[in-house]
Amino acid sequence: MGTPRSYQTQAIIIKQTKLGEADKILTIYTPEFGKLKAVAKGACRPGSKLGGNVEPLTHSLMMLARGRNLDIVTQSQTIDGFLALKSDLWGMSCGLYLLELIDSFTVENNGNPPLFALLLDTLRRLCQTDSSEIVLRYFELHFLHYLGYRPQLHQCVICNSPLRPVVNSFSFSQGGILCPHCSEKEPESHPLSVDSLKILRLWQDCDYATAKRVKMKSELSSQLRQAMQGYIKYLLQREVKSIAWLEELRGS
Repeated sequence: MGTPRSYQTQAIIIKQTKLGEADKILTIYTPEFGKLKAVAKGACRPGSKLGGNVEPLTHSLMMLARGRNLDIVTQSQTIDGFLALKSDLWGMSCGLYLLELIDSFTVENNGNPPLFALLLDTLRRLCQTDSSEIVLRYFELHFLHYLGYRPQLHQCVICNSPLRPVVNSFSFSQGGILCPHCSEKEPESHPLSVDSLKILRLWQDCDYATAKRVKMKSELSSQLRQAMQGYIKYLLQREVKSIAWLEELRGS
């Protein structure tokens, strides 16, 4: 049996670029195949059946036909357009941040069903909640876990001693927390308060229903954000572009 010519998959559309006058190249994220690029022919034409079903931040059911270089989207039906996000600048910016992380960290044709489920659940949560900071931090921790970058939060990553309830430090290069003694040797490490570490540990191992019950003052929230985004920046070796935009919106 050869590979079937066409196949169906759920997809979250990550981004689109124009190809010629009428077509679009889509980057999509799917449960079985991970990230894919595909052509949506005629999607730019007024009245195209594909049009609105292939916009970024859309969860669609797609039929694709295998092509020589890129597969071709033959049908696309929206399952969820996340309209609550798209009608709110902050919500939409948070959603685009998640898509940028997925695009930056994943390679094509490498399925990761738990990561797809996490992305889908997180976009739905952003539509329903005001506590977007918790939603984003919870996503970052579990996203890193599914990609093999889970930070070690329970003992010092250098000397393996259990961490005491004092100010410890997050070493991005070591992938986890350092005790005060070892952090002296790592001037680049990022100090982390007792409460910050407690929350990160809880979120790393609990379900979202438990995570969202955490009440945080803005200073603690900001500490957690800096720690997680610093680690992500270290792993990528560059800035995540949408972070600058989120910071600007936060300050406005």
